[in-house]
Amino acid sequence: MPEEIKIFDQWSVEGIEVLDEGLKRYISLKPVLVPHSGGRHEHRRFAKSQVNIVERLATMLLRPGKNGGKKTKALTAVKNALWIIHLRTGKNPVEVLVRAVENSAPLEDVTRLSYGGIVYFKAVDISPQRRVDLALRNLAQAARENSFRNRKTIDEALADELILAAEKDTKSYAVRKRIEQERVALASR
Repeated sequence: MPEEIKIFDQWSVEGIEVLDEGLKRYISLKPVLVPHSGGRHEHRRFAKSQVNIVERLATMLLRPGKNGGKKTKALTAVKNALWIIHLRTGKNPVEVLVRAVENSAPLEDVTRLSYGGIVYFKAVDISPQRRVDLALRNLAQAARENSFRNRKTIDEALADELILAAEKDTKSYAVRKRIEQERVALASR
């Protein structure tokens, strides 16, 4: 019988279930040893939904600046953040990541409509793929901002943000952004 493949050879994805029905197809928990696909998904439509969620988080950390283009550095930061989450909560950190993505994925947004030079804002539903993208972007941005000009490393900042978002705490930047975005959409229905 083959040995089970674990993420970073540490954490199993067995038994982790996505509770949000809309996001089930877009949060991939396919077991990989090292979450680095090398961009093989790039030329097929919607293929990024088959990329492991841990790799997608690491890819979101790659923004121009200090870590721009250094994926191994981003993967190391994510691995360390997962270890910190495991030590602080005692739970499977991949499950904490999935809960954080579910809790920080907005449901509604606004779009601009113009009739005769007058601009109206209209509330629209967000597609599941974009919900996951926005959640990951907000989680990575929070980690980057919390570690900038601070003693906290990006690993610790990412771990803090994921733990807060998994608990749906309003101290989390990503959860706050979701609530704000949905409030603006509610106002422009």
